[in-house]
Amino acid sequence: MTMEGLKTEATLPLHNYKLLRCTTLNRLFMAVHTLGILALLYHHVHILRFTTSSITFSFLLFLSDVILAFSWGCGQAFHLRPIRRSELLHNLKKAVEEKDFPPVDIFICTADPHKEPPMGTVNTALSVMAYDYPPGKVSVYVSDDGGSQATLFALMEAAKFARHWLPFCRDNHLVERCPQAYFSGTCYSSSTSEALRLKVINSLCIPFSLIYFILKVIIHSLI
Repeated sequence: MTMEGLKTEATLPLHNYKLLRCTTLNRLFMAVHTLGILALLYHHVHILRFTTSSITFSFLLFLSDVILAFSWGCGQAFHLRPIRRSELLHNLKKAVEEKDFPPVDIFICTADPHKEPPMGTVNTALSVMAYDYPPGKVSVYVSDDGGSQATLFALMEAAKFARHWLPFCRDNHLVERCPQAYFSGTCYSSSTSEALRLKVINSLCIPFSLIYFILKVIIHSLI
């Protein structure tokens, strides 16, 4: 079977998995628990058949145990065969051509700049824009329900910083693409002049826009 965009007849695996060690213990526990539930239900049926008083109360107990046993059984599917998956990203471009990657739309929602600081929104937007994905296939939308001008100014400055940050991420194959996490983490290399320059831009560009916005609001209120 052939599919559009595949480079080879045999599709390369894009992930693999392995069973967890707790599989046998989970199944043993489920077997013991199931036997206990069956014994309890048999006890209820026996009481309902031979009791001469309080049939209503016994039936309600039986019904509640049936419901609880059913809800427990519905949640045991995961424990029957627990696995751990790992992605084989190096096979992705071998199996599918880059031009055949599906387009991705990403929505970032924010409402209150006091509860959700604009810096957090900006770092989220920059990290999403720096995904290791074809640039023409990714569309990022920021929805600000509060209509805050502080968020707007921060995103305008972030757009300027993105012109430097996105090429830097692609050229250096960064895994941590959030600017705040990158410059504050152990993956940041202070010996790189380009990284130092970006750190200065990141620390000055957006805060200055917010300070400008705050001063503008104060002057407008005084007038």
